[in-house]
Amino acid sequence: MSNGYLLDACAIIAYINDEEGADVVDDLFARAFDGDVLISVSIVNLLEVYYGILRDLGVDKANEVIDEIQLLPIKIISDVSYDAFREAGRLKVSYKLSLADSVALGIASVTTNFIVTADHHEMDVVEQSESIKFLWIR
Repeated sequence: MSNGYLLDACAIIAYINDEEGADVVDDLFARAFDGDVLISVSIVNLLEVYYGILRDLGVDKANEVIDEIQLLPIKIISDVSYDAFREAGRLKVSYKLSLADSVALGIASVTTNFIVTADHHEMDVVEQSESIKFLWIR
């Protein structure tokens, strides 16, 4: 997929918790339901969402949220190309990113997807130095 939107964990969490920026993600979902855009998420970022809910709220809530996410117009990327794999490794070393963010950025880099995030802490420096496209939700 190219020219789509790749959600990171903080974008999904903002949507789930109706935090600032949830409206941006909600708009993307509306556009995806209409067939105007393609949205995806790496299974590693989805794991990050799952384990946070599991840790904080328990297994029943974590499973409920994942079940709800699977009803949304999101393609879950469970395999990563070797190009994205290598790019994720390069980005992780270059910017000391979390593994999940590195994978998302690696995928976005080789697929020309916009990375949808609110994670300025880790990603501002990447945006300034790389050709990866960002859609900031806040």
